[in-house]
Order: sequence, then C-alpha cells, then structure tokens
Amino acid sequence: MDIHEYQAKELLSKRGVKTLRSILCHKPEEVYDAYKSLLSTVAVVKAQVHAGGRGKGGGVKIAKSADEAKSIAEKMLGMNLVTAQTGKEGKTVRKVLVEEGAEIIKEFYLSLTIDRKNAGIAFVVSAEGGMEIEEVSKNNPEKILTVSINPLYGLKPYHILEISLFLGIDKNLHGGFSKLINLLYGAFMGEDMSMLEINPLILTGSGEFIPLDAKIILDDNADFRHPAFKDLIDENEEEPLEVQAKSVGLNYIKLDGNVGCMVNGAGLAMATMDTIKEFGATPANFLDVGGTADSKRVETAFNILLSDKNVKGIFINIFGGIVKCDMVAEGVVSAAKNIGLKLPVVVRLEGTNADIAAKIIENSGMNFVSANSLADGAQKISKIVNG
Repeated sequence: MDIHEYQAKELLSKRGVKTLRSILCHKPEEVYDAYKSLLSTVAVVKAQVHAGGRGKGGGVKIAKSADEAKSIAEKMLGMNLVTAQTGKEGKTVRKVLVEEGAEIIKEFYLSLTIDRKNAGIAFVVSAEGGMEIEEVSKNNPEKILTVSINPLYGLKPYHILEISLFLGIDKNLHGGFSKLINLLYGAFMGEDMSMLEINPLILTGSGEFIPLDAKIILDDNADFRHPAFKDLIDENEEEPLEVQAKSVGLNYIKLDGNVGCMVNGAGLAMATMDTIKEFGATPANFLDVGGTADSKRVETAFNILLSDKNVKGIFINIFGGIVKCDMVAEGVVSAAKNIGLKLPVVVRLEGTNADIAAKIIENSGMNFVSANSLADGAQKISKIVNG
C-alpha cells in the first residue's frame, strides 16, 4: 500500500526519526499561512501524489516568500502532474506539503526493502543522493552498496560501519548516523513496510542527518496488526477498478493489455498472463476470484473487466479444486446473461465436475468458446483479440 510523503514522515517521526517541520495544505491561502508559521527564510512546496519524480514534473518548487508560496500553490493545486511513474495520464494534485528549508552539506540515497533472494532485509545506499537510483545503477553500479540483514539476528554495528565507510561518513558524525540507521531499521520492521526509500537523505550544516524526502510502501497483509493503516488510504490515488474489486474481496490489478483475465489462484493467474503473452496478446489485468467463485462474485468480476475500455475479449481459466467447476459454469452463464455480455469469452474449466461444467457452457446459448487446456485457451483468445 502506497502512502503520501507527509504520511511517511509522520510514521518516521513517530519512530523517533527527525524530519523537517512541515504543514499539509489544501488551499493556496493555507500555503500562505503555512509559510508564515514555519518562520523559515525559504520553504519548499511539494505536490502530494503517489509517484516519484515530482520535481521533474513541476511538483516541487522553492519559495522565498509567503506570496511566492501562495502563487506556486495556485498553479500546483489542481494541476495534472505527469512524471515517469504516473504514466502519460498523470495524477491530479489535491494537496501540497509546505516544508521548511535546510542547509544541505551533502546528499545520500538510502533505502530498505525486502531481499527475497537472501530471505532478508536489504539496505541499499549510495553517495549519489538526489539522483534517480535506476540511472546510478545503470551507469555507475560501483557507487551502490547493498547490505543484506538476516531478520532473525537483526541489524548489527558492523552493518552500520560498512554502510558508513562506503558513504564516507566522517567519524565524528558516525554516532548520529548510527542512531538514524537503527531508527530506520526499527521503523521498517515495526511498521511492516515493504519498502522505505529516502532520496535524498541530507547532512545539514549542524551535522544532522535528515530525510528530505521519504517514500514508504506498507505491507497491507499486516493490516490486522495496524488498524491505523486504513486511515492512510487515499482512494483518489488508487486505480478506481482496484478499489471496487478490493471492496468485494477480489484481488485485481489493472494492466495495459486487451485480454481480460478471470482466474482462481494467484499462481494460476500469473501462469495465465504469461501464456497469453506467449501467444501474442497482452493481459489487461491480474484477477484472482479466489476459491468461492459463485455467480455473484463472477458477475462482479465481469463488471470490473468490462469497465476497462481496453478489454477486447475475456479468458476465464478456473481450476476446480476447492470450488466445483459446475458451480463456476453456472455463475459464468448467469452473470453473462444478467450483464448482457457481448464480448467474446473463452472458457477453460478443469478439475472437479469439469465434464458437467462443459455441458453447462455448451448448452448456455451464449457465445462462449471452450478450451481444453491453458495453452489452448490462451491461443484462442489471442487469435480473437488480434482479429
């Protein structure tokens, strides 16, 4: 689950990490008052959207007076901010963060993420702060250090020393740097984060290390441990179809293709998407209807797929283990009739009562195309959508 910069900094502050003073604003007048309240000779107005690269898109501006800050906000609020991470459609700026300025001596890049290869937590650091880490990795990979930490043993002083030496931290500043690294690791683990990225982490004139920007992704599988997570959701920043699917318990992620996929089980859904791609079409979504694919659930899934204007055909690929295939077939036929489905649909049902399901599909009177395997179904739907 993505959250805003201001929310990320609130989480870090709660965990003892020092951040710059800032005020969230929704109106230009609030920005004017915020600048005055900060009592800073310079402030930064930052668009709050779920995307990086805001500065290049005009979403981060420096103001040297309250009037200038208000003028910036008047242009920024309501703008369609396009960055490399938003895609060409961009995101509407509905709020901004007004943050005090700081004397920057040096900038660093620092992030924590899940190291799945080593079943650990990875610190990724670079002295090239403020740069796009993808570009640094591509052009100067030697300037990036990855330190893997076994969560069973936790963060150790030698991990911090390795990071500190790589970044060239002065020995007189090591104590403060070590404290920050410990706090960030504690925040990452304690708040069940999937990623914590600070770019840049700045060294100030007073010798303090402060996150100038912060991006956090929370693991929403840990919602049960964090009731407050629900208060961090901003539905304006979410894909509307994904919000709709989540509200009825469907696992849905919108993609850019033309084949709507309805599958039960995450592994089968991934295999289905790969196979569709192999036969020359492109999946329009990941959709796992789960193990209870009854008619109501299938109808909701159909409606979500049909709401995507890029979908030219639908591939239903169900393996009947927990759920019976005939029950799914009845749900598919009922939902298709209720909706008045006109798009071509390829159906592959395998498992418990698959033979009964095949007869239900065949006798439905609907324009369904039956498939006898994953490859057969993917090939058929690919031919249909490609004309």
